[in-house]
Amino acid sequence: MFGANSSTGRHLTEQALGAGHTVTAVVRRPEAFPLSGPQLRVHAADVFDKAAVEEAVAGSEAVISILGVPYQRKPVTVLSRGITHITDAMAAHGVKRLVAVTSRLLAVHAPRSEGEKPLYERFVYRRLLYPFLTTLGRTLYDDMLRMEHIVRATELDWTLVRPSALYNTDVVSDYHFGPPESPGLYTSRIDLAHSLLHEVTENSHVRSVVSVFTTEGVPTFGDVLKKEVMRIGSWEHK
Repeated sequence: MFGANSSTGRHLTEQALGAGHTVTAVVRRPEAFPLSGPQLRVHAADVFDKAAVEEAVAGSEAVISILGVPYQRKPVTVLSRGITHITDAMAAHGVKRLVAVTSRLLAVHAPRSEGEKPLYERFVYRRLLYPFLTTLGRTLYDDMLRMEHIVRATELDWTLVRPSALYNTDVVSDYHFGPPESPGLYTSRIDLAHSLLHEVTENSHVRSVVSVFTTEGVPTFGDVLKKEVMRIGSWEHK
């Protein structure tokens, strides 16, 4: 698992270990990773380091990528270079199953793929909110799109998972999978983690792009804008 020390990654690690899986958590600073256990291997690697990535992937049955970086003006290459090293390592070691997280905002930011419908949402979101966010995060979404193209070009058994706006809860709730244009504004991180574990074990959407969104107990738009975009305040549950 790449991006294991993210909030989603820590949820996913706990869920995978609880289900009896052996997990390799790939992180840059192992000493900062808060989880441990007999079936957990914490591996130090930077995704820019091709050799370290290849060592991390060796012996795995599947790979999950939750790579991400904050919005910034500088060009972003972490996702595209990281996924290149990951997919190359998978090919070298015969690992076929890949699940990678991108974003539902790519349905607004990028030209639609063949057969993909326009993102359906209320006017204020489609015309005001999404253009604002995709402008603010342009360099991130550009690299995320490059990452998707790299994954799609491989011969791996891949799934690209596009969550909606992320927020924190501490209980897995009712969530839904759907095509990229499915309506649904929010995805809790713990639901996203659960969906990734489902995908990597059940192989439900191989060589497909799917959205995942939470349908119960969702926050207000104001909460997500303040706490996730503007970083004002914090969620009651981390």
